[in-house]
Amino acid sequence: MSDAAIGQSDEESHGHLTGYGSKGYRSYVLIALMVVYTLNFIDRNLMGVLAQPIINSFGLTDAQFGFLAGWPFALFYAVMGLPIAMAADKFNRVHIIVICITLWSIMTAMCGLAAGFLALLVFRVGVAIGEAGCTPPANSIIGDYYPPKSRATALGIYSMGVTIGGVLAYLFAGPIAEMEGAAFGAWLDGIGIGGLFSGINWETTEGWRIAFVVIGLPGVLIAAILLFTIKEPPRGYSDPPSANKVEKAGLKDTLKELSGKPSFWWMAIGAALVAFVGYGLFTFQIPFLMREHGLGVREASLRFGAPLSALGALGTFLGGYLTEKLTKRLPTAVAWVPAIGLLIAIPMYIGAFYATDLRLVFAFWAVGGLCHYAYLGAQYNIGQGVVSSRSRATAIAILLIIVSIIGNGVGPQFVGIVSDMFTGANLNGSVFPELTKAMCAAKDGLSAEQLTVCAKATSTGLKQSISVTVCWFFLASFCFIMSARTLKRDFVADLGAA
Repeated sequence: MSDAAIGQSDEESHGHLTGYGSKGYRSYVLIALMVVYTLNFIDRNLMGVLAQPIINSFGLTDAQFGFLAGWPFALFYAVMGLPIAMAADKFNRVHIIVICITLWSIMTAMCGLAAGFLALLVFRVGVAIGEAGCTPPANSIIGDYYPPKSRATALGIYSMGVTIGGVLAYLFAGPIAEMEGAAFGAWLDGIGIGGLFSGINWETTEGWRIAFVVIGLPGVLIAAILLFTIKEPPRGYSDPPSANKVEKAGLKDTLKELSGKPSFWWMAIGAALVAFVGYGLFTFQIPFLMREHGLGVREASLRFGAPLSALGALGTFLGGYLTEKLTKRLPTAVAWVPAIGLLIAIPMYIGAFYATDLRLVFAFWAVGGLCHYAYLGAQYNIGQGVVSSRSRATAIAILLIIVSIIGNGVGPQFVGIVSDMFTGANLNGSVFPELTKAMCAAKDGLSAEQLTVCAKATSTGLKQSISVTVCWFFLASFCFIMSARTLKRDFVADLGAA
């Protein structure tokens, strides 16, 4: 018997069959981590839900808001993600997650106190730094709690946090954003805590600011709960006995493992392109519905944002479920399921953008969202499945750097720039060709007729922009297909393991 085996209990040696801990506790940990991921995306998504009120408050063009929502967050998310993930491969992952939750929650609340564009930009950077420490250690923990045969479903459940976070962001932020400050102050008085905020002039407080504070702060409590209820699992506990169980791996070691895994790089590019579309579409979803269909932020959030995000969460789960069911017959189903789903999503989304009946808008968007979000579990399953347990968190961080830069960074900026470009062309062809995007954003001194032309041009420009953006799914689908070609060879564990 080897020295490694002597110190290993019978229970741990069968971890690849049973997973870590009892089934009930494993489920609790998975749900808790999904809640963390949900919170991550609630706070991240607030900027998109509150987009139009922020645009109106600061008089921004779509390109300016696209910059605010995209590059600063993405760059710091990417820069900080790798060192935090490398720390997660060496130190207590639960403690890292707790610290990061606390940071991003406080920074989210501070966004509501921003006095101007620059201050809001700085606080968003703080949110990005905190959120960079969520997914890599969480994925690594799940990999140690669940054996290979169950990880697709477990990661699919965890990934539901992306779209569930969107649902809750819409449900809370949309209605709060339409509240007048005075009404919120009166509500606080009504529940007996108004005296705690007696120094605030609620008459001049905008609803979107209240939303950031109210939704951001509860994360601190969730962080405290996790600190005392989640156990740090042994690294590699649920891997097969034959798996390499080296304790630590640095960036160089992880890159060396990944250098011979083309399926990872094709998947990473595909996932980044999906995020490019997804972040761009999400950032301007509420402005589109408000401009094109005349909805208020509350109505757009409750009638479309929340239910469509819920369907996206269902699509994420179904993607993981279908993958697990199909893998025995098609070992590379984890790549084929998202590839096919993305191709179906393209005509569905475009149909939603150009439909005039709100029922058809919702129906097309719902099908598009179900197919679109089937990819989320796949990116994490492939990302950690092609490396040894020692490198999972760092591999996921490398993936998220690529996804963040291309998706969260370029996506909103691309949609904003193209929207302004189309808006300018629409204005040039209107009855008031002297109008500019800046004039329409400021609205100062414009007649009712000019305001109408501005509204039509900005609405049509945004519709054309998001339609063009969705077509990038063609290339994303191709990347997942290319990943499937070498996936069976690259996977560390048996893809078809029962």
